[in-house]
Amino acid sequence: MELTRESIQSGAYLRSFVDLPGQPRWPRERILAALHDALSRRPPGQPLWLFAYGSLIWNPLFRYAERQSAVLHGWQRRFCLRLLAGRGTPEQPGRMLALDAGGGCAGMAFRLSESGLDDELALVSIRELPYGSYRIIWREVKLADRRRVPALAFVANPAQRQYAADASIATVAPLVARARGPMGSNAQYLFQLEDALARHGYSDPHVDALAAAVRKERPDRQSRP
Repeated sequence: MELTRESIQSGAYLRSFVDLPGQPRWPRERILAALHDALSRRPPGQPLWLFAYGSLIWNPLFRYAERQSAVLHGWQRRFCLRLLAGRGTPEQPGRMLALDAGGGCAGMAFRLSESGLDDELALVSIRELPYGSYRIIWREVKLADRRRVPALAFVANPAQRQYAADASIATVAPLVARARGPMGSNAQYLFQLEDALARHGYSDPHVDALAAAVRKERPDRQSRP
């Protein structure tokens, strides 16, 4: 399954996910309900910014009016969600990236136009919430031009079964190194993330350390899987 606007809008992307043990797939209606709940808490009179910290940086798919580098305090990148679909399977689980509490995170903030806003946010939400693994929250981010603005962010949901508190390098690296699913390998995602962060001048010691550990787990593949 290739991740594209078309695959999400047609429903093919969501249909590619199946019910997991103890974790049924969320239908489109439930995903959109979570989005609408978040939008009901939108700060009044503010443009809508979306904070990206993973694949949305290099492959956003949604349409936007402006983007800037941004910093989010109080949340950090961690591979803290069990990955049983997409780039992993129940038999060979990997780990999915999320924001977990603590530290800080440099990423990209996208300002969405009010025109077509619901459609673009629906696309993002369906992409991110096939199992409801994230919470959608509002947090202040600092933009490259020094403005501080409220932004939507998809963060780990500790109440979900997929959440894994132990996101240490020693625990996660062997899982990421071995996991593969219909959308490719878990290691491929990690290396794409590492490359994208470097291109934008972001520094994330956790991602760098995990990528180095995964390469040691895969001595035959020193860069991309």
